[in-house]
Amino acid sequence: MRNFISDRVAATPPSGIRKFFDIAATMKDVISLGIGEPDFVTPQPILQAGIDSLQRGETAYTSNSGTAELRTALSQHLNKLYKVQYDPADEIIVTVGVSEALYLVMTAVLNPGDEVIIPEPSFVSYAPEVSFAGGVPVAVPTYVKDNFQVTAETIEAAITPKTKAILLGYPNNPTGAVMTREVMLEVTAVAEQHDLLIISDEIYDRLVYGIEHVCVPALPGMRERTVLLGGFSKDYAMTGWRIGYA
Repeated sequence: MRNFISDRVAATPPSGIRKFFDIAATMKDVISLGIGEPDFVTPQPILQAGIDSLQRGETAYTSNSGTAELRTALSQHLNKLYKVQYDPADEIIVTVGVSEALYLVMTAVLNPGDEVIIPEPSFVSYAPEVSFAGGVPVAVPTYVKDNFQVTAETIEAAITPKTKAILLGYPNNPTGAVMTREVMLEVTAVAEQHDLLIISDEIYDRLVYGIEHVCVPALPGMRERTVLLGGFSKDYAMTGWRIGYA
């Protein structure tokens, strides 16, 4: 019998983090440092709101974009925090966690052979998501001396005629790095100079300490050049609820 698995899937290694997570699930009293998950349960008001919704029978299909109420709340939330505005009617989509948001973005913007620059270390799904969409992940290094912030020079050196996007994940998983406004402005200037899209995964935006998070689309000229990804898993301890957005 022939092998029915596609070449791109066969060439993608399994997630090491997920393997450790599965092992830890079989053991008692394990403190896992291998998965980005808060060490407390979902707050009681959220739990109760979920229970109330189920008991009201709210279990049917919703819009493919997510409920209008949630999209409106997200629009207001982002405007309040970062002064960046999105139309909830046609500029926000609710997804099954940020992982689906990332997959949808890559599928929507990449043609076969398009390159996406990815600073590393990074979340393990970044490169596979690019490959699954037919793109080519281009890893660039970050260093301790720069506090694991990717530099504009490093990104510019990796740009080719096939480069279409830069995938940023700050605050960073797994290093915990947070980009300063100064460095982020230098990076976004490179994106603007070379007419590149920025895909900004900001799932950890509220988990910063002693430094201010920089929301990429809130920077001058970046709103129309950035796809913002976020979600509820980290900030609100809702990992199992699987609610993200783009």
